[in-house]
Amino acid sequence: MPELPEVETSRRGIEPYLAGHTIVHAIVRNPRLRWPVSQEIMALSDQPVISVQRRAKYLLLELATGWIIIHLGMSGSLRVLREETEAGKHDHVDLVMESGYVLRYTDPRRFGAWLWCEDLDASSVLAHLGPEPLSKDFSADYLFERSRSKKMPVKPWLMDNKIVVGVGNIYASESLFVAGISPERPANSLTHDEIALLVETIKAVLLRSIEQGGTTLRDFLQSDGKPGYFAQELQVYGRAGELCRACGTPILNLKQAQRTTFFCPQCQR
Repeated sequence: MPELPEVETSRRGIEPYLAGHTIVHAIVRNPRLRWPVSQEIMALSDQPVISVQRRAKYLLLELATGWIIIHLGMSGSLRVLREETEAGKHDHVDLVMESGYVLRYTDPRRFGAWLWCEDLDASSVLAHLGPEPLSKDFSADYLFERSRSKKMPVKPWLMDNKIVVGVGNIYASESLFVAGISPERPANSLTHDEIALLVETIKAVLLRSIEQGGTTLRDFLQSDGKPGYFAQELQVYGRAGELCRACGTPILNLKQAQRTTFFCPQCQR
């Protein structure tokens, strides 16, 4: 599943082609995604795009009359193409722009979503989300306070969007490695200093990934069709059985909350 850096990479990639431009109309070839494509999107006509934003893993297109909320799901991707580019089997939604470009949504598994709302505060999919990890609201004091009553392992706890949004499986594993914290530690066992280091590390890992274009996933392409590059620098994720680059100990993996966690038993305590 595309994680926060991949979604932010997509946002930055499509923004120049959408913000300040007008959507002439939408072409919906298959409305049966995770939820049906909203009727308001299917009926779009001559709508200027005011801004392209992101909240957690959702892309938000601000129009004069409301918002398009896009989630890429397990295998979705967005590309900016010339209008005459022929659509493929899994190209489900196009936003046709007055500029001659289209924003094309491709999703072989159809687990993504294209939703409409007039007020983001009233959106059920955005309600109850925690702070953005790169914001000032995601601080050592905040995370320490939230951890005090939590006995669950720190890694799946970090992946709870009510705690902090967008820290998915890859970046939770990577951040805990860099911070030297075992993914099996109970969240409430971490000291304030450990929490402070973890918050700083999460921000640094995410920022580096965004700068380098997101993590290369099998099903993910950037908006320009090129894969991301951060996968070259992954320290533990996907490396079970390989030697830790820091100490030479074999990387281990385990299941936590139905997700695979990767870690170094020597470097992470």
